[in-house]
Amino acid sequence: MAKFSSAVAGDAPIFLGDPVWGNAQRVRWEPLVARAAAMQAPEDRGWLLIPTGGTSGGLRFAAHDQNTLHAAITGFCGHFRLKQVNAVGVLPLYHVGGLLSWLRCAVTGGVFTPWDWKALEAGRRPSLPSGEWNISLVPTQLQRLLGAKEAVDWLKGFQNIFLGGGPIWPDLAEAAAAAQLRISLSYGLTETAAMVTALQPEEFLAGARSCGSPLPHAKLALAEDGTVHVAGESVFRGYYPDRIQTCELETGDLGRIDERGHLHILGRRDAVIITGGKKVQPAEVEAALRASGEFSDVAVLGLPDPEWGETVVACYEAGGATPDVAKASASLAPYQRPKRFVAVAPWPRPAQGKIDRTILRAAVTDRLSSNR
Repeated sequence: MAKFSSAVAGDAPIFLGDPVWGNAQRVRWEPLVARAAAMQAPEDRGWLLIPTGGTSGGLRFAAHDQNTLHAAITGFCGHFRLKQVNAVGVLPLYHVGGLLSWLRCAVTGGVFTPWDWKALEAGRRPSLPSGEWNISLVPTQLQRLLGAKEAVDWLKGFQNIFLGGGPIWPDLAEAAAAAQLRISLSYGLTETAAMVTALQPEEFLAGARSCGSPLPHAKLALAEDGTVHVAGESVFRGYYPDRIQTCELETGDLGRIDERGHLHILGRRDAVIITGGKKVQPAEVEAALRASGEFSDVAVLGLPDPEWGETVVACYEAGGATPDVAKASASLAPYQRPKRFVAVAPWPRPAQGKIDRTILRAAVTDRLSSNR
């Protein structure tokens, strides 16, 4: 936080980065930083460069500035009727979710309490002064906290528990609702400065499971193929060093909007697996596998297959009990059932972030090739 504040005062383009990046990421990152360092002053539009996989994969930097961030924060406060935001931060500040959690507090004069996720998972929790408090989590974090009564009691003290970074699976949603946790399911991207739709906690507790309605600063539309388009002042300026002239983004996510105007995300347009002529959405298969209780974490990929075109492969974190794959697949249609289940170590998902599917695909491909 101190380094970021100092960088802003330095009047130059700012790149956010993960301290544990390896050579593959630095090859992309370092030339861009060198180019930016040659500038005399920050560009008028897009001086804050936030890392993202982009809507088409691969490391990119989404360009934001004070105007896109202000629109996102103002819309957030209006949607949840908050004049001041207080938050506990457990997401990394180099991710858009962690950064916005802090900036909302800073801009509104609220209190931000940064906290180490591993400490929280181990049972060391900050005491919350009186007032309305917020926390942002990803589904995997929520699942782990629900395993401890003390953690659940602590979560009950939050006015809003924002859940993003991936879809919530049915069993996890029902467990959170049964515990009377004030969950707000949301949808957003690095390119939109975090959430652009969000479900009110009261709606969640009443049984709603959508991503909620648009925030005041955002407008949503669906293309003919169901692709979600987002427009509004929080939409990024482009992937650095390129610039876009419009405040509209084609996300690459497939969705539907119900009669209440709530968004439901169906999966990635470019992630559809076509196996034997049938279309399979990985997100649907992952949800069914998680609901079986056989996996602590799971991801589904489509890999090339000479007979089927692509074959459905389920990857899971190695080290636990051997899953009952027949039980896990029972609720799926035959064409949706994974042909292979592969245990992977190390598992390429930090507890506070999205799974790195590029690393996962490479690991699984190498594993399957070596077994031939």
